[in-house]
Amino acid sequence: MSDLNKLGLAEARDALRKGDVTSVELTESCLKAIDDADALNAFVHKTPEIALERAKAADERIKGGDAPSMCGLPIGIKDLFCTKGVPSQAASKILEGFKPEYESTVSQQLADAGAVMLGKLNMDEFAMGSSNETSVYGNAVSPWRRGNDDAQLTPGGSSGGSASAVAADLCLAATGTDTGGSIRQPAAFVGITGIKPTYGRCSRWGIVAFASSLDQAGPMTKNVRDAAIMLETMCGHDAKDSTSAELAVPNFEAMLTGDIKGKKIGIPKEYRMDGMPAEIEKLWADGAEMLKAAGAEIVDISLPHTKYALPAYYVIAPAEASSNLARYDGVRYGRRAQLSQGDGITEMYEKTRAEGFGHEVQRRVMVGTYVLSAGFYDAYYNRARKVRTLIKKDFEDVFAAGVDAILTPATPSASFGLGEMTEADPVQMYLNDVFTVTVNLAGLPGISVPAGLDKQGLPLGLQLIGRPWEEGDLLNTAFALENAAGFVAKPSKWW
Repeated sequence: MSDLNKLGLAEARDALRKGDVTSVELTESCLKAIDDADALNAFVHKTPEIALERAKAADERIKGGDAPSMCGLPIGIKDLFCTKGVPSQAASKILEGFKPEYESTVSQQLADAGAVMLGKLNMDEFAMGSSNETSVYGNAVSPWRRGNDDAQLTPGGSSGGSASAVAADLCLAATGTDTGGSIRQPAAFVGITGIKPTYGRCSRWGIVAFASSLDQAGPMTKNVRDAAIMLETMCGHDAKDSTSAELAVPNFEAMLTGDIKGKKIGIPKEYRMDGMPAEIEKLWADGAEMLKAAGAEIVDISLPHTKYALPAYYVIAPAEASSNLARYDGVRYGRRAQLSQGDGITEMYEKTRAEGFGHEVQRRVMVGTYVLSAGFYDAYYNRARKVRTLIKKDFEDVFAAGVDAILTPATPSASFGLGEMTEADPVQMYLNDVFTVTVNLAGLPGISVPAGLDKQGLPLGLQLIGRPWEEGDLLNTAFALENAAGFVAKPSKWW
């Protein structure tokens, strides 16, 4: 079999079980693809020795007949996940040289299931960004191009390296994290599937924190079936994470029947934004028609507090970030600035943070510190928390009325060029999260499914939002949408 790196998880798993291919062969195919794709800047710490060692162990395990679904499958790990003995920098200069002595719960669960780690993937610094342009490693680049234009495009953010690597077939799947859309937006930009599970479904232990009440890990895969397979391995209760839910993890793959007859799908009127491109409007309408044709009932719904979601998110997330990032001080690990004679501990903190944090992280830390300060706490942070409660209640009311899932666009546009949204106006970049942040604020599961191409040949995605803890049902609705959309486009290889 040639081009083994182009397989999805389900296909590769079945080929491994039949003995048509070995994990070592799969892994070598991916390692070669990674080495040939430096132009994408997706993999930033390659771990070929670990990969081949795990692949050999997986082959033995498969021969023994006790292998779980993920056994022997080569994947990439976002640089936000701590991986024992392997640089884990969260794409920041301040964590230069940091090699953890422990493994994050999610990456450990994948390793225990026999998954093969190919290396660490590029991302926005501390997961703060929507375009993967804030990384200490430089920009991750999308494998897609606009027609005959060879301008480099963003693979989205913050999980841009994960998105680029999966879309370019450098790995079979990858881990991502989602604080305000960082799995779903990049998945939509590169034409793959990405699911953010319910808050608390996956352990956050060992994942570098951005905003602790919003962060959630999830898989980024080539299709919905693969997302179901990988998500099951990533989920589960973890005593080390106090926000982790003690709930049984169902067999998500077994729930993929494609039958959604009688399901009620809500279309929120508040997501019809002024200036939304006609292509996004059409894609959304087409998606609703596809679900209707599959037997679902389409109903109009209202989520009245949607318009306050972005402002509330950009108060809560920076506030939590400023609190979480206070621990990076140059004392115990990571980078420490060179000090001048007479410098004290305050100067060390100041110099280390000024050197170690990039502009976007500095901006968010300052915003967060401001909204948490004594005079402004009630005016900003407490008010944002109240708005968050109202947004959550909007969703609860809709689900209580019998709606099973909500269909929205995943992004307000297709992928844009690197450097096109400059630092001069960060708010323009923040508006990219307009359809995704509500899901994090309410702690709900959301999935992005590729559903079409724009007139320049770039992928566009649709988002489905599900009831809390009902990822299986959400994946099944996404499976029906995927089958109806029939999206099979791949980027032309230029790298």
